Amino acid sequence: MQRVNNALLPRRPRWMVASLAALTLLVSPAAMADFSRLAALQESGFAISAEARLLNSPKATLASINPREMRSPASVTKAYLAAAALNRFGPQHRFTTELVSRGDIDANGVLQGDLVFNGGGDPGLTSENLWRLVQRLQQAGVREVAGGLVVSQWRFGPVACITTDRCEALDRVANSYSAPLSSAGVNFGSWCVNVAPAVAPGEPALITHCDGPSSLTRVDNRVTTRPDNSGTELNAERITDERGDIMRISGQISTNAWPRDVYRAASDSAAQTAQTLHAMLIRSGIAMGAEPRVTTEPPPQGASRLAAVDSKPVQEILLRVMNYSNNYMADVLALNLVETPKAQLRQAGEALEAYANSLPDHGPITLESGSGLTTENRTSAHGVNVMLESMFHQASLFPSFVAAFQSPANGVMRFIRRGSETFQHNVMLKTGTLNQPFAVRAVAGYFRTESGRWGVFSVLVNGDSRTPYLNWTKVLEPLAQDLDAMIQAH
Repeated sequence: MQRVNNALLPRRPRWMVASLAALTLLVSPAAMADFSRLAALQESGFAISAEARLLNSPKATLASINPREMRSPASVTKAYLAAAALNRFGPQHRFTTELVSRGDIDANGVLQGDLVFNGGGDPGLTSENLWRLVQRLQQAGVREVAGGLVVSQWRFGPVACITTDRCEALDRVANSYSAPLSSAGVNFGSWCVNVAPAVAPGEPALITHCDGPSSLTRVDNRVTTRPDNSGTELNAERITDERGDIMRISGQISTNAWPRDVYRAASDSAAQTAQTLHAMLIRSGIAMGAEPRVTTEPPPQGASRLAAVDSKPVQEILLRVMNYSNNYMADVLALNLVETPKAQLRQAGEALEAYANSLPDHGPITLESGSGLTTENRTSAHGVNVMLESMFHQASLFPSFVAAFQSPANGVMRFIRRGSETFQHNVMLKTGTLNQPFAVRAVAGYFRTESGRWGVFSVLVNGDSRTPYLNWTKVLEPLAQDLDAMIQAH
């Protein structure tokens, strides 16, 4: 290798060296304010659509990579849902669930007819709400129902599955996020059982339903109690046969361990509601004349309200949908956007598309659902930013909207707690993750610059069948550095 004698090279005058150094100090923050670090992922075969822009600025775009290319946004789809729901319903809207009947209540407190549960499409309906319905039914004077409990899911349900996870979950499932969808669902469409140790080692664990002393569905208990400090390891799946759902739980639990709640998706959300509410009515001393059943027909004409319970406001529902990326809640909320009965996910997607298409310069979009569980959802980084900017300019809706995004420093998802102090405290974001049939890592949201200006950013990273598994670190770390530079440069 030939050596170069630096002494022979022409020297710059001192004034030129000083000027270049000053110029470097002057322009380096802005010069580095781009997506150059994030762009390195393209060398591994990943397709990227990314864009960062300042709001209320004539020179808005700070950085971009194929900003108008269509990519899968995964759960960043939920940001579209939040925006559409706030525009449609407003932050304080509540969904109402009712108990109604055409029958009269006689002098002995007997309801002469069926008791109809009118599912109101509440994405966050829980057992607590059902207990309140039972209490209010008692306050209405009902002590016995001559007919039976009828659970009506006429608004939507059963909703056809469009993803592999949800379709397979109709027969067998080992998670809770694949729950089937219904306007009459409760507890996010999942069964909950409590596993507690027996008194003595070697005995089967004690398993009960989370809402009472006995299980509402059959349980195949394969959990053994072990001596103190032996560790607790539980495996659970819900399987379904001709007789209905079974919670099969195996493993071990120590005698000194705290009880554990285990959640698994039911095979039929409306049927689960029927079983749960029926058991609550019996436990409360309200005799039932027939077994519960489910219908897709609306309550009969002329039915009177006997009890009702309202959901949390939409702005509070969105906190759960966005912060915890709750897929069941997201798709139920999206189905509420459909005005016609017996809604399906594609119609919910079309309602979201209609909202996006109403935004000037958004560009093409395809949304099959509100949760983003499918890679068939497609949008662009530019389109996401158009939606984010539109919400920013709606003074009455923006506080509820941005509150549903997470700050890396304080968010509930631990994997986002990384990067510099600037990134941690000046960014609000929503992430999206899919691994099948290909990797998707998406993130979008708002940032505040050093001078207090607002900006929006969207990054959609998609793999294919040939690309490797994509760890979030490989996306968030370069993105954090890129955004840090943009924030400090402005």
